[in-house]
Amino acid sequence: MDPALIEAHFTRSDGTYLCARWGRPIVPVVFGVDDATLPVIKGAIEAVALLAGHETAETDMELGANMMVFFFRAWDELLDLPDLGRMIPDLAPLVERLKRVEANQYRVFRFDSAGAIKAAFVFIRMDAHLEAVPAETLALSQAVQTILSWSDTAFQEHSPLAMVPGQDMAVLRPDISALIRAVYDPVLPDCARDPSHALRLSARVRLH
Repeated sequence: MDPALIEAHFTRSDGTYLCARWGRPIVPVVFGVDDATLPVIKGAIEAVALLAGHETAETDMELGANMMVFFFRAWDELLDLPDLGRMIPDLAPLVERLKRVEANQYRVFRFDSAGAIKAAFVFIRMDAHLEAVPAETLALSQAVQTILSWSDTAFQEHSPLAMVPGQDMAVLRPDISALIRAVYDPVLPDCARDPSHALRLSARVRLH
């Protein structure tokens, strides 16, 4: 990955650069799945955190759980969840916008005073397309897209995953894997807003 390509992964559609990583252990909680699927989702989150050299934990001292993953059939279901409107400002207008564009997923991040990720809300509407995706693939995709504050356009043209030839199984692309590990290099800051940060990432990607 050259610096320009790395920069594109963290440059939002409004032109701003933001590359933030988790600043605390990830504590996931998953809603709307059966008992058989729950370990698949949590296992993917733990695997991607391990790849990054980051920790997961059983509880967050401040928030209890800091990564909330919701599976549902219709966006309006979010409006019926107790206290979600308190955690997600302007929830009703957001739901209307997501319905209008027929979105099937959405992620919201919260950041601490240093700019590091301190919480994430992952919303997955199980439409016909996602119903056809194996649970392991869907879980891995969501875990990858929540481990960093990727650009809103980062994976519009190319998925972070690649299919294994001859198998109905997806794996993380090697270039994305190397980029995740580079962002979590301990010498780098938890949050960067200057595009020159991509140059430092490029140098580290080559090492991975």
